[in-house]
Amino acid sequence: MRVHIDLKKEEDRSYDIHIGRLPDIELDRKCAIVTNPKVAGLHLHYLLSKIKAKELYIVTLPDGEDYKDLQSLEFLLDRLFDHRLDRKSLLIAFGGGVIGDMTGFAAAIYQRGIDFIQVPTTLLSQVDASVGGKTGINNRFGKNLIGAFHQPKAVYIDTHFLRTLPKREFAAGVAEIVKMAVVFDGEFFSWLERADLSDEGQLQEAIAKSVQLKAKIVALDEREGGVRASLNYGHTFAHVIENETGYSRYLHGEAVAIGMVMANELAKELGLLSQEEAERIKNVLKKYDLPTSYKIKNPEAFYEHFFLDKKSANDKIKFVLPKGIGDFVIRDDIDKESVLKVLRKYSG
Repeated sequence: MRVHIDLKKEEDRSYDIHIGRLPDIELDRKCAIVTNPKVAGLHLHYLLSKIKAKELYIVTLPDGEDYKDLQSLEFLLDRLFDHRLDRKSLLIAFGGGVIGDMTGFAAAIYQRGIDFIQVPTTLLSQVDASVGGKTGINNRFGKNLIGAFHQPKAVYIDTHFLRTLPKREFAAGVAEIVKMAVVFDGEFFSWLERADLSDEGQLQEAIAKSVQLKAKIVALDEREGGVRASLNYGHTFAHVIENETGYSRYLHGEAVAIGMVMANELAKELGLLSQEEAERIKNVLKKYDLPTSYKIKNPEAFYEHFFLDKKSANDKIKFVLPKGIGDFVIRDDIDKESVLKVLRKYSG
């Protein structure tokens, strides 16, 4: 006997990304804002002035990547049960990438899935983490290895929140903007070389362009089965760096900046990128004081750590490499010695 379940008629998971001043938001249901003490102290009053809900609760999680774990997730879920949220309730992720990822994952699994919206407060989360529905937490084996795809109902990007952002946090977001330009849009990259992102008008233009590029890729490949993997340019190296340093030495965008430089070295080794192009990319990163070097203690151990990355499969490491500026290739057939040759350049 055979029973077939036809799931081809999927629900519409489309949503809008609002760029500009936060509008008034009316929600006729129970809601919980998930944030951290730092963001709450700076901006919660502003957010509360814009939101009306049937019932509204605040859940505060500790700040930082160190707390993006099962223990914090369980704490969050317990608070949702304490407040008796139901399957019609909604979560509001109000913070950077850590808060966004954890809130999205909690929404994905709370009572088998509830709605959430993103109100990102860092540049990195505005241009990258808040868009696309990738949610998750870290464990001792690596970054975001436990998670789910769960799209938000809406994303609200307001540069008002960036006024209090520390310089390092701002630069970390710039790294993700540079990433998008290098792999997708050479003209946008050339514009970034000339631009001054301390100017709010130019910054909003860069955010809008980055979000448009990412939205296009997510629409083509929601669950990262193909072209969406291109968004991981620099990340394969970055995730190893973050794990080796205990997620404490570098911000995520800083690790991505180093990872892009390393990926560029591999692209040069394979004849995909010229020295001049690699220098142009590094110079834009340096323009915002992003780190571009890292000391690898053990190249062999670094290489083996690639296999813990969720993007690797069937004992093959998947690398996203720039093909010039404005294009990319995804390779899983690069021999070990070619990769080690690049890694050894960072061990001396």
